[in-house]
Amino acid sequence: MSSPWTTARIPDQTGRVIVITGANSGIGFEAARVLVAKGAHVVLACRNPAKATEAEALLRAETPKASVEVMELDVSRLASVRAFAETFRASHPRLDVLCNNAGVMALPPSLTEDGFDIQMATNHLGHFALTGLLLDLLKSSERARVVTVSSGVHRIGGDRFEAMMAGERFNPWIVYGQTKLANILFTLELNRRVQAKGVDLRAIACHPGYAATNLQVTSALSGGSAGYSEAMARLGNRLFAQPAAAGAWPTLYAITEPDALGGDFIGPGGLTESSGPPVKATPSRAARDPDLARRLWALSVKATGVDYAGL
Repeated sequence: MSSPWTTARIPDQTGRVIVITGANSGIGFEAARVLVAKGAHVVLACRNPAKATEAEALLRAETPKASVEVMELDVSRLASVRAFAETFRASHPRLDVLCNNAGVMALPPSLTEDGFDIQMATNHLGHFALTGLLLDLLKSSERARVVTVSSGVHRIGGDRFEAMMAGERFNPWIVYGQTKLANILFTLELNRRVQAKGVDLRAIACHPGYAATNLQVTSALSGGSAGYSEAMARLGNRLFAQPAAAGAWPTLYAITEPDALGGDFIGPGGLTESSGPPVKATPSRAARDPDLARRLWALSVKATGVDYAGL
């Protein structure tokens, strides 16, 4: 591009159906705000229906003709993922974009009702299952996309997935890095599989850089980040972070930009990739390891029971 990307470049989105998980606040909400204004029908797929309804009301106040709805989804619970997929499939004949955005960061170790680490369940396994359960709708929509939001912290991740799934404990930040690495490995493996089958679907990963969202404060309040207080989180957001609206630019680029291709990793183009207009970036060496991606895929199929038939 001859000039930095801005949301003004986003083409009309009328007729597109876009699901965004965790869209009641932060990156997800800011992406929904822009997409609704551009004419898309946006499904706010959120764990807390009350907060999602508040977000919906704000979107309708800003864009009176907004096409938006709320659907309940807790991606940390496989039962909720399956219920959402069943309800969505029964009420929506198409899906153009699935944005796997919901996430938690550096929470203390705890297990979900399915027996998985809360970060791994929320950030990766739930989205892996959701994508697989909605795959046929995506495959039937022309130029569909699966956009998965990762983090620059994926760079601390490594070959630890078998150990994690076997119950070995790690520092909460290491676990967070592993889940964000999983987001990219999943994206690249999905892209390899759809390309091998000639499926018209783009799997794209992105990361927001350092954006002021609820993630930092929630992490501090949880006690999972030793020595990282709520006051420090709020101060860091105020002094160093870009606004959540700017943090949503890589997500919006991945969802809407014609030259965003399957297998791309989109992030801020500024110093240390912490802020700035979105550009195509290069993930870590571990994130580009196809053997690690295949092993993670197999672990994810076993954990979720979603096997991506035909891929």
